This record gives sequence, C-alpha cells and structure tokens, in this order.
Amino acid sequence: MKHLQRYFWVVFLSLVVSTSARCEIVVIVSENAGITQLTQDEVINIFLGRYLKLPSGQAARPYDLPVADRLRADFYRKLVDKNLAEINAYWTRLYFSGKANPPEVSPTPQDVLNTVVTVPGAIGYLQRSQVDDRVRAVFSLEK
Repeated sequence: MKHLQRYFWVVFLSLVVSTSARCEIVVIVSENAGITQLTQDEVINIFLGRYLKLPSGQAARPYDLPVADRLRADFYRKLVDKNLAEINAYWTRLYFSGKANPPEVSPTPQDVLNTVVTVPGAIGYLQRSQVDDRVRAVFSLEK
C-alpha cells in the first residue's frame, strides 16, 4: 500500500510539473533579431499596433495564431486581460480608422516558428515546449 501511495504521488507531481511547463507562453524572435528581452509594455505595444518597430529598430511584424487556437485566447488574456471579442473589437476600430493593421495570422504554431526564423522583424508567441534553438524567447507569460 505504501508503494502504491508513493507511486501515486510521483505520478501526480510529474503531471503537475509537466503541465505547468507546457503552459508557459513565450514571445519569440529570431536569434538574429538583435533583441534579448522585451518588457510586457513593449510586447503589448507591438501586438496592439502601437509600436511599428522592434527595439532593435527593425520594422515589427507580429504574428498571431488563428482565432480557434486556444493559445491565442490565453495569450491576450494573460497579456492585456482581454478576451478575443474585445481584441477583435479593438482591431476593428483601428483598422477602419486607418491607424493600424492587426498582426498577420499564421495557420499553425509550426508556421509561426518558421516565419519568425525566416522573416525579418517577425515576432510571435508559442508554448515554450514548441520553441526550438532557432529562436529566442524574449518574454514569458505563465498560463
């Protein structure tokens, strides 16, 4: 019985640790972007179209995941405490006023990763577990 309890706790704790590691959302840029870290305000301003350039001086090209991807909703909830309806309304107002364009949408997390690697100024977000060594995590949000 003691072995069973010990086994249960080991399995439980490993699930908790692995789940929390997978839930970390990171903002990523190319290793060549010249950026090592961003503040939350900088990330907000880039993804809400207020900053058109990255701190390195390069034109900012933010990329979103599709609306149906749960990570997109989690990203904006954690970043600016807004749901997707509020974010969409924000972008509708800006777009029709001609003030800014929303981030481009990449169809998959793998596409976000590949785009950030190949497109100058690209910036995106993924779960930490989806990131490889071709990109640099410059900001982190716990889910």
